[in-house]
Amino acid sequence: GQQYLISKERILEEFLALASIDAPSYGEREITDRLAEKLRSIGFSVEEDNAGEVIGGTAGNLYAFLQGELPGDPICFVGHTDTVEPSRGKTPFVDDNGVITSRSETVLGGDDLCGVVEILEGVRHLVEARIPHRSVEVILMAAEEVYGKGAKAWDYSRPQAKEIYVLDMSEDVGSAAVQAPSLISFEARVQGLASHAGFAPEAGIHAIHLASQAVSSLKLGYLDAGTTLNIGSISGGKGTNIVPELCVVTGEVRSNDHEKARQTIASVRQAFEEVCAAYRRTHQIQDLDLPRIDFAADEHLVTYHVPEDHPVVQRFLRACERLGLPGETKETFGGSDNNILMLHGMTGIVLSCGMERVHSTEEYTTVRELVKGAELVAELLKDTE
Repeated sequence: GQQYLISKERILEEFLALASIDAPSYGEREITDRLAEKLRSIGFSVEEDNAGEVIGGTAGNLYAFLQGELPGDPICFVGHTDTVEPSRGKTPFVDDNGVITSRSETVLGGDDLCGVVEILEGVRHLVEARIPHRSVEVILMAAEEVYGKGAKAWDYSRPQAKEIYVLDMSEDVGSAAVQAPSLISFEARVQGLASHAGFAPEAGIHAIHLASQAVSSLKLGYLDAGTTLNIGSISGGKGTNIVPELCVVTGEVRSNDHEKARQTIASVRQAFEEVCAAYRRTHQIQDLDLPRIDFAADEHLVTYHVPEDHPVVQRFLRACERLGLPGETKETFGGSDNNILMLHGMTGIVLSCGMERVHSTEEYTTVRELVKGAELVAELLKDTE
């Protein structure tokens, strides 16, 4: 069939305009309004849910639908509207080689505006060139960067699509994550007893010392090929002359096996419990409930794996082949809204969209990748198999 080209100038202009809007997690009002306008101008019907109120943000999730000419269920594309910090006063800039960076000491916002503009331009191009396409659903989630808060507040009875493409992964366009881990964070609060460190150290129970014993008994990093454990922060103590009564330790587990993630969390908890129990035994502390451990874990993401023969993967591979893209499937060790979608009976894979060095002030993308991403969106919607 006739090849219509994606507009390089337009996708660049759109990216630069959107990236210059501040959109921190829970503060996506302005960008959400702008994106709703853009979707409507392409021909989508658009509505916003009440997730903003539910999660305490300024904007909810956007749902958009566009009727297509080709038969079959709609295909759904998902992106998110928020960015990580530092994000205030983003000033996107494109150099002569088509590399887009932020001039200020902020992230660029390519995570996830790369995915968002690729969805917009891919569909816009089909509509303008009058190319027959499948019906399209677009969901733009709020507060993705804070463990998918928007997606957790989304009404899953809405979408009709059986195939979901989440455009939210680093690297050049043409790869897809079909597997992602469970992620459980934890906080261990070791409660000791304060005392003067010079006059009566023996009357205190040293919370930092106990916590450090527990931490040093743990194996960190890779526990096996598919599981990692990290201690991310330790804080406690009021002054050099006081035996510290509280020490707070935080960390996370990631695993491709949800049960293994839970077992790892249980073993972390046990390490802290045992240190406290040992102290109580050796110090014959009967009446005091000290030292004690308050332990809390939060299951943010649940692992998933989409088999290679699933239609959502096969359509991606066909589209990549037609566009001359690598068409690689892989596992990622990062989470996304897809972890939450998969829990609600939708089947999605996460597409790379040309964003690089995300979550840093070195973040960049290129005009070439934005164009390739938009072409891939269009190709997925044109696929009639």
